[in-house]
Amino acid sequence: MQQLLEFDLDLIRRYDKSGPRYTSYPTAIQFHEGFDSQQYARIARASNDTGRPLSLYFHIPFCDTLCFYCACSKIATKNRAHAAPYLADLHREIALQAALFDDQRVVDQLHWGGGTPTFISHDQMRELMAVTRRYFKLHDDDQGEYSIEIDPREVRRDTLKVLRQLGFNRLSMGVQDFDERVQKAVNRIQSEEQTFQVLQQARDYGFKSVSLDLIYGLPFQSVDSFLRTLDKVIAAEPDRLSVFNYAHLPEMFKPQRRINVEELPSAAEKLAILQATIERLAQAGYVFIGMDHFARPDDELAIAQRQGSLYRNFQGYSTHADCDLIGLGVTSIGKVANSYGQNAKTVDEYHEALSRGELPLIKGLLLDEDDILRRQVMTALICHFELRYNDIALPDGVLFGDYFSSEMLVLGKMENDGLLLVEPQGIRVLPRGRLLIRNICMVFDRYLKGHAEHRFSRVI
Repeated sequence: MQQLLEFDLDLIRRYDKSGPRYTSYPTAIQFHEGFDSQQYARIARASNDTGRPLSLYFHIPFCDTLCFYCACSKIATKNRAHAAPYLADLHREIALQAALFDDQRVVDQLHWGGGTPTFISHDQMRELMAVTRRYFKLHDDDQGEYSIEIDPREVRRDTLKVLRQLGFNRLSMGVQDFDERVQKAVNRIQSEEQTFQVLQQARDYGFKSVSLDLIYGLPFQSVDSFLRTLDKVIAAEPDRLSVFNYAHLPEMFKPQRRINVEELPSAAEKLAILQATIERLAQAGYVFIGMDHFARPDDELAIAQRQGSLYRNFQGYSTHADCDLIGLGVTSIGKVANSYGQNAKTVDEYHEALSRGELPLIKGLLLDEDDILRRQVMTALICHFELRYNDIALPDGVLFGDYFSSEMLVLGKMENDGLLLVEPQGIRVLPRGRLLIRNICMVFDRYLKGHAEHRFSRVI
């Protein structure tokens, strides 16, 4: 496929609404307490028959400083001692989870997220990886996709050297904006020197991919100010870039209440920032992967998309579509076979379950056949901007157009607007529809009706 993108301001304004980001389908709103740890355990044991590789996600929730824009699950504290009891619980969960899975299933993908994973000490990092390796079969070479989220302000002497020795070969860093006025408004003071020093260290130690995160829509941002940051980032030539729209939802995320809404750029200015960003990244040779993500043409995400093997999960885009994902740590979400499971949302609840020798899972979902079909459709669209009807596992004798008859009527309107083409063999999203891929996926979401839009971020 050709990784092209077209910015159509009129279409974006007409289609700009709130909706899910579809790191899963059904989304987490559908998880319920009827799905418990016993059901999860049965599904996990049964999954061993497939021999699929595993993916491990570890949530490290601690942050030294609270960024006001943040919507992640985190614990802001200056007291590093809080990490020790949490990590002890995490070690217990690793053992409980590992007991459910065949010890010969290789971990192809591993990710530490947060919070700020580099909040913990080097010795704690070593111990966490040692415990993981004791219970799970990790790669001994560099073939796994082992990644970590980095805050450059939390990178100490030899931190990247330690992480590389532990097996990490990919990292992502938050930048957001280098403008000092913006940084003060969102309480994230981070120098260019800190950021680019870590980027260079990652290259020196042989990390395969480095991704930088930017956010547009923050206080005091303008097209000119954001492009100054973007130009500095482009000059550093990261492998990937994530350019996120700031979703101001103070009723859901308390830290955002410290942001003065009068200082936020207007909707028109935000769109202008996005348009200028897309144009500048295209000029620099980056391709649009989808959902805020850009990559260099030789990056494995861009290659996977061209080859039709790209996938999307709770950590974003991935090159590993065939893994069962085990979520470890507070609030973590896993996907095993055709089920989702989520851990306790507070450290106390998490600890109480593990102190009883129980998995800390509090809710989840077992997908039905319709969920699985719709997930296939959305995955194809959101990863590859096209789907072939023959690739969707419909019941025997059932045609795609018949099963999704009402959805096809809506797609017809989108086709008239130039977002996509409905062809005899499938659906193809056009360059002007790719920024609106969430809107297209929402057509197939049977749960969306009845959910208030304020539960989700704006699509642009």
